[in-house]
Amino acid sequence: MKNIISANLPTPSPSGPPVAVKLLTVDDNGEGQRLDNFLMRELKGVPKTHVYRIIRSGEVRVNKGRAAADTRLALGDVVRLPPVRVSERIAEKADAMATAARAAPPKEFPVLLEDEHLIALDKPAGVAVHGGSGVSFGVIEQLRMARPQAKFLELVHRLDRETSGILLIAKKRSALTNLQDQFRERETGKTYLALVLGHWPANKKVIDSPLHKYLLTNPDGSEGERRVKVVAKDHPDGMRSVTLVKVSKQFKDHTLLEVTIKTGRTHQIRVHLASSGHPIAGDDKYGDFEANKALAKAGLKRMFLHAWRLSFNHPATGVRTELMAALPAQLQAFS
Repeated sequence: MKNIISANLPTPSPSGPPVAVKLLTVDDNGEGQRLDNFLMRELKGVPKTHVYRIIRSGEVRVNKGRAAADTRLALGDVVRLPPVRVSERIAEKADAMATAARAAPPKEFPVLLEDEHLIALDKPAGVAVHGGSGVSFGVIEQLRMARPQAKFLELVHRLDRETSGILLIAKKRSALTNLQDQFRERETGKTYLALVLGHWPANKKVIDSPLHKYLLTNPDGSEGERRVKVVAKDHPDGMRSVTLVKVSKQFKDHTLLEVTIKTGRTHQIRVHLASSGHPIAGDDKYGDFEANKALAKAGLKRMFLHAWRLSFNHPATGVRTELMAALPAQLQAFS
């Protein structure tokens, strides 16, 4: 017996109500966005592999025609989304995350620069930039709750939870695309201040070591926390990572460094400095735990890594913009 499915009828879904074809008109939030990124936003919980499959197969249409994944959408474009099933587990997770985001307490953060295109915040340490991985909400969810009238607020880049300093938020899709392109093409200048253990050799100015992300295994065999390590140049999964280091101050047992990253890998600065024998003071993942205990008793109860300076071309005017975030009081006491 053949199974016959009518293309004109909604497709039944085992995890909820029937799903059907959707026609979405691109607004200001989607203008200039790549088609694949637009779909991932609209089809939360759907695996990336499936998103690319429905694009390649022509099931996704833009203005009734086939389109490639890297097609840039224009204001007023009509995007056809085919029926897509989402597993019950993924749907429940997406619902839980959305509920947590809506429950985020509204909060404003110190503003370094704001106009109609972007916001530059001075993020405090201990606050995640977004929810996920055991964190219900972060800066972006709290900011959206504090500004319910804002039509668009999206993270341009990310900072580790324990890293303080400059964080860019886009207020328009066009600004987000422009700034992310600058980060990807390494047109931005990003300099951090880091206090490391020991005396950093003044002649060691460049770290060019590939990094590889992996997951720890919990005692019960499940996947644990994410970690990063330096690997050999010929490692098949190694990502080239370049960090520039300049000695700012030398202390008896520590060194204050100005660190500029040429690539934006996960935990790049922390792993590169630790692998060089000089971990960041207070780093609870890659640091010296005994030294951290002593520093905590002396008053340093966080990791000494601060996104200090950032330069970029303004997404609307093209003018080179330079920002600086002063060291938080706790870090000033150790610098």
